[in-house]
Amino acid sequence: MSTHPLANLQTVLDEAVGLGLFPSAQCVVLLRGAQVFGGVSGKTTGETRFDLASLTKVICTTSLFLRLWTEGKVGPETLVSRYFPGSPAGDAGLTVADLLYHRSGLPAFVPFFARAITAHPELLDAACSASVRARVREEVIAAAAATPLVAAPRAQTAYSDVGFILLGEILARAGGAPLDTLFSRYVAEPLGLSARFHRLTDLPVDGATAPTGATRPREPAPGQEAMWKDVPSVLTRPGEVDDDNAWVMDGVAGHAGLFGTAVDVARFGQAILEGCSGNAVLAPGPLWHRLLATDPLLPGSTRSMGFDSPSAGISSAGTFLGDTPPGAVGHLGFTGTSLWVDLRRSLVVVLLTNRVANGRQDQRIRDFRPIFHDLVVDALGLSDLQQGKHG
Repeated sequence: MSTHPLANLQTVLDEAVGLGLFPSAQCVVLLRGAQVFGGVSGKTTGETRFDLASLTKVICTTSLFLRLWTEGKVGPETLVSRYFPGSPAGDAGLTVADLLYHRSGLPAFVPFFARAITAHPELLDAACSASVRARVREEVIAAAAATPLVAAPRAQTAYSDVGFILLGEILARAGGAPLDTLFSRYVAEPLGLSARFHRLTDLPVDGATAPTGATRPREPAPGQEAMWKDVPSVLTRPGEVDDDNAWVMDGVAGHAGLFGTAVDVARFGQAILEGCSGNAVLAPGPLWHRLLATDPLLPGSTRSMGFDSPSAGISSAGTFLGDTPPGAVGHLGFTGTSLWVDLRRSLVVVLLTNRVANGRQDQRIRDFRPIFHDLVVDALGLSDLQQGKHG
């Protein structure tokens, strides 16, 4: 009796749940457009929505940029000062491309939520009014715009949530509608995604979501322990975004906030492959190729516009993904989510977990991800592509 080549992946997911790496997981693998594996483990089903965290940066924000770029409403050279005049980012001459490539010089993270919750403790009340949440959201955007640069622009690559908070608002203003509305209209509907933002003022009650942290605000992530203190705290509600900055922005932000399934993320990954092949659902092929090319200004950068590519040495994508031209693109999410798309193999690998539900200090998923991705490629018989046996 023959066994499916990827059947072992289910065992690996179940073992990881048993070891406490994460409470729940969904995985989808597509090869040349066909699903070759779909698995769930732990307390989840295929319909459970996961907090996608920073996958929001590519599925929503980068995709919206691409769509609005095709319409001529915004482009790589659009100046930040056009939307945020007088801001440090604007005065430094930053462009939308600088934000997308993570070369802006803005800090990686600022706890805007700490000031917001301290000034507006009513945010912690489930009955907080929509008007208060809207006002606080504008205050956070203003605080992000007022954030000083911590490095010279275009001098180095440094991942920045702050830059994507600004980018999300730039796109909303360029598109003439809230970010979540634009995402639904330009990305989710054309691609057939169920993924969406969970606005706190309209928190979805339909469908299960994988739980993340227990309290609001969340415990500090590693390295953030001294960045805020004496902020009031309450138990969290189901379905709320894990990221505290996105939370005080009413759950809708350019850097985080999207919820979806592994099928959603895989469909988006397939849209990347089809876009590169000239299928213009989101944008024409030439724009996809420009978007996915690594930063031409900073040699050695793994960043393209919005996306990352496997880094030299130990990569979350493992040993094989992206090992032959034109490489691979993808992104990680802090909650334990990831998407990798191997452009040569036409392979999409999505792993969604809620590893932060076990505590933000547990980082064992860093060791798990490369092993898992190598297992996928090896099981499909695609690990020796470099030798041309499957070229």
